[in-house]
Amino acid sequence: MTYAVVRVRGQPDVNYNIEYTMSLLGLTRVNHCTIVPENDVVRGMLQKSKDYITWGEINEKTLADMIRIRGKVAGDKTITDAYLLENSNFKTIDDVANAIICNKGRMKDIKGAKSVFRLHPPIKGFEGNKRSFQNGGSLGYRGSKINELIARML
Repeated sequence: MTYAVVRVRGQPDVNYNIEYTMSLLGLTRVNHCTIVPENDVVRGMLQKSKDYITWGEINEKTLADMIRIRGKVAGDKTITDAYLLENSNFKTIDDVANAIICNKGRMKDIKGAKSVFRLHPPIKGFEGNKRSFQNGGSLGYRGSKINELIARML
């Protein structure tokens, strides 16, 4: 299983340990998204920075759309099927998404690909950036509802 992690809040006076944890995840700015595998280490990192991020299980279709629309390589160029044929072992973007979901591949397997997706702010905004998702906000774990949020951010 694979998590999509989106940074929701970005204030300047964040605790150093939380800021460092988010930088290890690759979330240096608001609306940045990364794809991380599910394991104990990552779960601890997500729990530590839960007051600034939201995460959930991403599905293959959403991941393929995100790579197709917002995936970038060095030089700020988009990732295409032709680029994948030349610079990776994958043939299509759907193959990449399937490999990432099954934990058989990563974005780093594509030569020159950036592992951070710079998304737009969500259409109709976040639900509120000071409460957890269970309490009507947008922070913390949201399960498969992360796919709806990412669709609004593409």
